[in-house]
Amino acid sequence: MTSNGERRQARQVNGDNVIIEAAWLYYNDGLNQSDIATKLNVSRATVVNYLQEARERNFVTITMAPEVFAGHRLSLELEGKFGLAKALVIPDGTGDQASVSNRVARGASRLLPSLLGPGDRLGVAWGKTIHDVAEYLEPAVIADLTVLQLVGSMTTPYGFSADVCSSYVARRLSARCINLHVPAILSDQAVAAQLRKEMLIANQLDEISNFNKTIFAVGPCLPNSHVVSSGVANVEELQWYIDHGAKGVLCGRFIDKDGNGIEGPLDKRMMGVSLDRMRKPEIGILVSAGHDRVNAAVAAMRGDYVTHLVTHQSSAEAMLLKHS
Repeated sequence: MTSNGERRQARQVNGDNVIIEAAWLYYNDGLNQSDIATKLNVSRATVVNYLQEARERNFVTITMAPEVFAGHRLSLELEGKFGLAKALVIPDGTGDQASVSNRVARGASRLLPSLLGPGDRLGVAWGKTIHDVAEYLEPAVIADLTVLQLVGSMTTPYGFSADVCSSYVARRLSARCINLHVPAILSDQAVAAQLRKEMLIANQLDEISNFNKTIFAVGPCLPNSHVVSSGVANVEELQWYIDHGAKGVLCGRFIDKDGNGIEGPLDKRMMGVSLDRMRKPEIGILVSAGHDRVNAAVAAMRGDYVTHLVTHQSSAEAMLLKHS
């Protein structure tokens, strides 16, 4: 026969097990609180309590490493040199580039909801970085939020085309989504001009240009970059822009070292917001991971597209060197 003491001890062990499991899923596996709640068949509030108890009982300890303080110093330097409202610098860690990119995307996913409010219209760019941010977003409800696709769609085998990125962000934030139902690039500028006159497309272009906040990444000018692999530009067209001073790609548009647009063979065939409309937003969040994107990120910050930056330590250091 089992004693009362033995039953209490069994309940405590089972309780400890579920707390440990919740902490492991959150801190080690990187699951968000909603996913853990589903996995453990409990409410999200219960998961919050489990994680709090794990910290209080020292199942989990959180320490401040020296690199965190370096990150704080870098944040202040970035904010000062580039006139940013906020720079979030994530430690590099010990993983590979994919691991660093994931860290940065997670950091941006935690920052984004705090910068949004009722009635905001959030313009969303495209690319793997923005897709990953959307994937890591914890579900939230922001009243009367509208998410806008800033550039037309493109053929991509990767699953992170512009319409997918904007739809994912909208779904995570319970927002209305306005997509741009045209290709990002057309084969002929006359066709593009005619399509812009179509009432449905003209209305969509007007809608997506009406935003007050943006989240985007800037791509490098490299032959293996997504601007080429997605079919927006071929290698010869990319080289033309490089020869004319291109340092980065923002929403399919090429920018020089100061963030100015470079008018070239693709621009009149592009379908999406203009670079001028992207400048000086109420909030412009640049998510940048990888040393190959440093030049592009610096160009975007110089061009007044950015108020908030999310990056990692070694890229932050390189950005400051480029701007010195």
